Amino acid sequence: MRHKVTICILLFSLFLPLTVMANETKEEPILIETYESDVTGNGQNEVIKLNGILFSPDTKYYRDIWADVIVPEGESWKINYGGGYDPTIQFVDLNHDKINDMLYQSPTGGSGGLYTSFLHTLANDKLVEIPLPEQHYVKGQFEENYTVTIELTPNEKPIVMNVKSRAADYIRLGIYNKEGKLLTPTPLMIDPIAFFEPIKISEGKGYGLKSYQQISGAYHADQLGTIETLWYYENNQWIILQTKWNPTPS
Repeated sequence: MRHKVTICILLFSLFLPLTVMANETKEEPILIETYESDVTGNGQNEVIKLNGILFSPDTKYYRDIWADVIVPEGESWKINYGGGYDPTIQFVDLNHDKINDMLYQSPTGGSGGLYTSFLHTLANDKLVEIPLPEQHYVKGQFEENYTVTIELTPNEKPIVMNVKSRAADYIRLGIYNKEGKLLTPTPLMIDPIAFFEPIKISEGKGYGLKSYQQISGAYHADQLGTIETLWYYENNQWIILQTKWNPTPS
């Protein structure tokens, strides 16, 4: 029994330095960018520090990103954003209260060009997240004779797109036969909104957002085109001003 106790003590003493070393090599935050903007409406610029911790020293991926909003002689806030690459914050009044909001975006690093996006307001010293717009009605599917249909809104005629130039791929994948007959009912790949761009609507109305959303065919790299939607925030909700389909050149 004594031998077993001695062995346990020795093992514990061997692992103890490793535990201490792991705590000593804790990753240090990196200051990514420093901004100045009046985001509370107090008439003075706050200092906004965008910080991150890299996943490892040899990568550009931040496993943790956050913003410290520092108010001179006042309260400060920390806004957590999760992980991502090359994060940025834009300061735009999108809810039209005459105070800049914080639009954060960071590429996820995937093949779809998707971004992580957040919108916050700190008006009147209250941190509130404003939900970003979502495109709830978009449908698309393969049809007979190497065509696809895309529905952007429920009240408009579907967009019909000829995809015969991609026939070899679709035949190989079993979607069509050589005569263009649809073998399997197949929906198109509709991505979520990838990215937002602040757009000035007019002098009187101020800014809105333009969103970009990709639609693909049989696989993600088989890009058919992009939906561009213009949004405006009014009465605590996003309304669509315009939706446009931009096909990918074949």
